[in-house]
Amino acid sequence: MAAAISKLYPGCPAERAVQIAQHAATRGSGRVGRTADGRALKHHALELAVIASIRHQDTPYDNLLMSGIDRGEARELVRDTVSGVLDAWRTS
Repeated sequence: MAAAISKLYPGCPAERAVQIAQHAATRGSGRVGRTADGRALKHHALELAVIASIRHQDTPYDNLLMSGIDRGEARELVRDTVSGVLDAWRTS
């Protein structure tokens, strides 16, 4: 899975791709990596895992949730940052 992430997002640091893959594929987690699409390394499933990682690690998303902002609004508030990181990672 990490290799597939690196192929789709060549600008993603290798250690981060491994971290995303390990987190997404945690057994019993219900995360996208455990779905049939995730196990088949489908682009959309991998993209969802990468987006989730960026949202939680590279934005104030979790702090926004903890402050009482609802999930939808918090996602909207960090959307531009997530898109910027994705765009940067799509290129090497």
